[in-house]
Amino acid sequence: MNKLLQYFSYKHLKDPALQDTSSLFSALAHELEKRLPGNPEKTTCFRKLLEAKDCAVRAHIYVEPVDESAPRDAPHTLASPPSGAERKP
Repeated sequence: MNKLLQYFSYKHLKDPALQDTSSLFSALAHELEKRLPGNPEKTTCFRKLLEAKDCAVRAHIYVEPVDESAPRDAPHTLASPPSGAERKP
């Protein structure tokens, strides 16, 4: 059994959406374990699949950063270019 399969467990995740997403990668990892011969490329395959799974799970919990420097009640506006920096034709 491939030691990397342990990282594809998902039942510890509390959010059902995270479990659903992670379970897809787990199923694929277990299927690939059965089908692929053991060699360095198989290990790389599992490492990259694990990286993709982590990205997919993080996509579920991503929160857009808030720009703390922008005034909260004013819309975002672009600053004027510094004097002397006007475009010349």
